[in-house]
Amino acid sequence: MRYISTRGGMPPKSFSEILLSGLSPDGGLAMPSAYPKVTATQLNAWRELSYPSLAYEILLRFVDDIPADDLRNLIYQTYTAEAFGSADITPLKTLEPGFHILGLSNGPTLAFKDIAMQLLGNLFQYQLTKTGVELNILGATSGDTGSSAEYAMRGKHGIRVFMLSPHGKMSRFQTAQMFSLQDKNIFNIAIRGVFDDCQDIVKAVSNDHAFKQAHHIGTVNSINWARIVAQVVYYFKGYFAATKNNDEQVSFAVPSGNFGNICAGHVARMMGLPIKHLILATNENDVLDEFFRTGVYRPRTTTETRHTSSPSMDISKASNFERFIFDLTGRNAEQVTELWSAVDKGNAFDLSTTPLFSAIKDYGFVSGTSNHAARIATIRDIYRRYRLLIDTHTADGLNVGQAHREADVPLICLETALPAKFSESIVEAIGREPERPSDLENLESLPQRFVIKDANVQVIKAYINEQCMISV
Repeated sequence: MRYISTRGGMPPKSFSEILLSGLSPDGGLAMPSAYPKVTATQLNAWRELSYPSLAYEILLRFVDDIPADDLRNLIYQTYTAEAFGSADITPLKTLEPGFHILGLSNGPTLAFKDIAMQLLGNLFQYQLTKTGVELNILGATSGDTGSSAEYAMRGKHGIRVFMLSPHGKMSRFQTAQMFSLQDKNIFNIAIRGVFDDCQDIVKAVSNDHAFKQAHHIGTVNSINWARIVAQVVYYFKGYFAATKNNDEQVSFAVPSGNFGNICAGHVARMMGLPIKHLILATNENDVLDEFFRTGVYRPRTTTETRHTSSPSMDISKASNFERFIFDLTGRNAEQVTELWSAVDKGNAFDLSTTPLFSAIKDYGFVSGTSNHAARIATIRDIYRRYRLLIDTHTADGLNVGQAHREADVPLICLETALPAKFSESIVEAIGREPERPSDLENLESLPQRFVIKDANVQVIKAYINEQCMISV
């Protein structure tokens, strides 16, 4: 398996070569040169596998430069009942026949991103041990990526984590979960701006090749291909749990901001998993829904990006969307480069009058948007009908998913986080605080360690440089 760039300017590389690198040298994103196809025989053989065994079979098709025994050991060290609360790792919660939620939030930070991030932490340490170099991880978070990354990397020798987040725009729980960490290799940087400002800084630093090389900059955001491929696994696991045989199709409803989670579903579908629809659900920041409805991709400015009660989706520039457009164009890197030259200048592109817009249906995507009133009503309704409490992002997914639900096709909504992370909205919906793990009861009262910086690339570079003078 070799990896190429969505913009065509990177020679084919191995998995290990792209693991630590983030953006490709040409500014594009790493993609497998071709998707491995899964046969009906393989699907039948995989149906009864445990989560780590299934993860091994899938990752083995994308990772051929790590010895198979080492890869298996890394996966089995990651996906344990101790780390994820049960041997199922991603238990399926059936609300009624054909209507399910895939439980993805049982990891250490109570969010779906733990599933990929815990593996990423082990892969990073494995690779760094082999090479003997240090790694400075630069990431951006709108809520859950940051804590998942920091809990996966905390205390790891040779790794520093510099995590940018929009100052004052995450929930109190999310903020405390990150900022209360006292590990010396964790650096929380609150940016005066919105998530897209944070993400733009990460991309700008990644595109400064001299700085990136000198400071060994890597990324844990979903621009990192390893994040995507690790998430592919639970689409297969969810499919097997919700069906009795491989002749059935399912649809997945996916709360979407940066397009990483649903991009993994796209990959699973391209591999041959019988997915009828990938239902993309946005909140009030509806850039992606607008594209799938109209063919116009129009990233919003900082001032246009709204602060909502599902803050992890308050994103107006979806990094992983470029991966889908690469496939949509028939892997035409020249066309992708042209389209993103407009995006990188703050402009839009319009595919509505091209054959590409009508081709979207061939990839199974449909979309919709949700808002605060709808998500509160959905939380209340799901709790009343099924006695199950969900978070605000999962509510967006269920709200849009139910609008596209088909009677003869099982619907699986991907859970985003546990409701404890968004207590204000839960109180509004059902009139009481959500339960939280006992070890997190006083999280918000813990001392917090962070710095506040302007949304300025040079300021962040200077801060990284300053901290790199200190040993991890």
